[in-house]
Amino acid sequence: MGDFNFDVIAAGHLCLDMIPHFRTDRDTTSIAELLQPGTLVHMGEMTISTGGSVSNVGIAMKIFGCSVAFVAKVGGDAIGRTIIEILEKNGSAEGIAVAEGEASSYTVVVSPPKIDRIFMHCPGTNDTFTAADLNMKAVEKSRLFHLGYPTLMRSLFVDDGRELANILKMVKQAGVTTSLDISLPDPDSEAGRADWRKIYERSLPFVDIFVPSIEESFFTLHPREYLKRKEAQGGQELIDFVSPEEVGGFAQEYLSLGCSIAVLKAGHNGWYIRTTARDRIAAVGRAAPADPGTWADRELWCPAFRTDTVAGAVGAGDCSIAAFLTGLLRDHPIEECLKLANCAGYLNLRAVDTLSGLGSWEEVKSTYPNLPVRDTAFLSDGWNWDERLKIWEKSRT
Repeated sequence: MGDFNFDVIAAGHLCLDMIPHFRTDRDTTSIAELLQPGTLVHMGEMTISTGGSVSNVGIAMKIFGCSVAFVAKVGGDAIGRTIIEILEKNGSAEGIAVAEGEASSYTVVVSPPKIDRIFMHCPGTNDTFTAADLNMKAVEKSRLFHLGYPTLMRSLFVDDGRELANILKMVKQAGVTTSLDISLPDPDSEAGRADWRKIYERSLPFVDIFVPSIEESFFTLHPREYLKRKEAQGGQELIDFVSPEEVGGFAQEYLSLGCSIAVLKAGHNGWYIRTTARDRIAAVGRAAPADPGTWADRELWCPAFRTDTVAGAVGAGDCSIAAFLTGLLRDHPIEECLKLANCAGYLNLRAVDTLSGLGSWEEVKSTYPNLPVRDTAFLSDGWNWDERLKIWEKSRT
């Protein structure tokens, strides 16, 4: 895919996930009955894997055949060394900064049978990652830079996102195409109280592709209205309670704030995308499509694929982003990039973990043409259905 050493830099949030397996036949739904002070609980094996956007997106793109380098920060401890060892098996870890004296980020997932999971998370070095930790030698050798979850990295959202903007500006000035993803902040957390519109004003002018979800967009752009809507729906996810017009409005706000391609992940409703003018698409950097005109001024909604079996949805969004970005790097048409993204999310549902449900890039490409799409009756006025491509496009005015 070109003369560069790396197709993609996977940057941002990185941690080590540790999942102890419970060995119990006790029929209980109470964590207090299982974990009592002063007792010895016999456990099964421990599953250890890397987690976070860096791992999820980067390793998925490696599975899809991309050359990958990881850019993040770990501590000079055993957890940090384990993270680096895992990443080195899936790409280049030359961009991992090691901070002696700091704790690496980790998550212990306590998940007994029939009981809701408990996550014990240490943010660690994710909270101190700044532009000073950015390995520009690795960045300059890449075509695409994807940064994930600044919402979980304190240094990137405090001070109205000054460090986030600095990082993206440095990467953009190197000629690399930039991609950004966020996670949904807890409204009661420091990240949830941050002024995300100000953060966007600083950072989105240096973002080519922005890939948040509908819910993440609603909260970060209009937090007060989001919380009202959330309460009105009894705390449910709002994917089915946000109109297509509102989704289009969120995307237009992102384009007006500076990005060139706004993608809103809609879960079981698929992927929505809105793009800006041809000259801006042509200027997105080394991953720009060969024919920018086919990507310019488009508004598409690609339905998700129908499935009756869901083993787990952990990492489905990251896997779909990985497929979309791989499609872009390989110059697939915009419509196919959306279908590849939805297919990767569909395949992810086959397994309880993040990546083992994925197949090769050839499997993703050969699978999606035969999959039935979910109903999208919520799209009506102004949307035209392409029966051949199985995709909706908004009428141009």
